[in-house]
Amino acid sequence: MVTNATLGAKPRDGRGKGNARKLRAQGQIPAVLYGHGEETRPLTVDAHELSRLFARIHVENTIIDLNVEGQGGVKALVREVQKHPARGTILHVDFYQVHSGEKVTVEVPIVLTGTPVGVRQGGMLQQQMDQIEIRCLPDAIPDEIAADVSGLGIGDSIHVRDLALPPGIEVLVDEDRTVCSVLPPTVTPEGAAAEGGSSEPEVIRRRKEEE
Repeated sequence: MVTNATLGAKPRDGRGKGNARKLRAQGQIPAVLYGHGEETRPLTVDAHELSRLFARIHVENTIIDLNVEGQGGVKALVREVQKHPARGTILHVDFYQVHSGEKVTVEVPIVLTGTPVGVRQGGMLQQQMDQIEIRCLPDAIPDEIAADVSGLGIGDSIHVRDLALPPGIEVLVDEDRTVCSVLPPTVTPEGAAAEGGSSEPEVIRRRKEEE
């Protein structure tokens, strides 16, 4: 897990789009903090600090120590990040407060390790899933799920059921889903011409020779 994932926050009084625009012009990002059995709290966070934090963590599954000015610290997950459609700048963040002993649902990256045997034979590795939805206690959230693809030959696949998951992890997707597979080599018309001396079908080539 990422350590020292901390972020300062301040209570927010104003509401509405006008207030939000004013805050962003001042380098602050509007946010809310909510959770099971918790009252929703409007907050602001420093835009620069938020960007620096997001650059070094897995936003979807990292527990953040959120220090709210005058209200103390809480542990929270990022539940939603709203961004400007053109500029990509952060407009708003939703934080979900988590409690010890209460399971949470998160998405964890799937990382493929090794080089498949089938790729050395000319095949192509295709990853169909790059993250997986799981449910577990906050302290058990893994940074990533690794899948060793070294032994895959051409036509072989790894499915969700094949993943080596840490104890206490509940998978929330179909275990028959394909994570990755090694596809056969693709023969292009240029490749066929190089191998056989002609890219034309055999029947057409024979007809030309007879003429």
